Amino acid sequence: YLNSPMAAEATDLYCDHREEHRLAPDQCRAMCRAAQVVNSVEESKRVNGLKDPMILISASGMATGGRVLHHLKTFAPDERNTVLFVGFQAGGTRGEAMVNGAKAVKIHGAYIPVRAEVATLENLSAHADADEIMTWLGNLEAPPRKTFITHGEPAAADALRHRIEEELGWRCRIPDYLEKVELK
Repeated sequence: YLNSPMAAEATDLYCDHREEHRLAPDQCRAMCRAAQVVNSVEESKRVNGLKDPMILISASGMATGGRVLHHLKTFAPDERNTVLFVGFQAGGTRGEAMVNGAKAVKIHGAYIPVRAEVATLENLSAHADADEIMTWLGNLEAPPRKTFITHGEPAAADALRHRIEEELGWRCRIPDYLEKVELK
């Protein structure tokens, strides 16, 4: 089951824009048919009631909100299940707590036991890495007047800031949390 509205839309993009990727048409069609898309909240609730073995793909990736919280409440307490996190888990998130062995996580005001196996696929991410960002920035026709880094762990963000300044010669900064910046 694919139970993430954004993931379903992203999957549709692959089929709608076949010329933009390397999948052959038959591979793309197979990918789009591989999962049953859960479109509504009612369908999502129905999935929580299923007892048969299944693979359930749901976001958010760090378990910070969305339908995945309802699935974790249902499936994390059962040791027969596996919760598989894909990609980086930021500090302070439920995902990070679970990956680091938390025996319970707070969801909707209640502590939910985590008896399911928790595993990670750290090398998969929807985010570009520093090299990909540098390549993308380097392909811009002209540098921006200002460059802001607003995503990533503090040390990684600062390393990227330094790299942009050194390699591209651009002014770059990391705004403080909740800082407002006027763009002119």
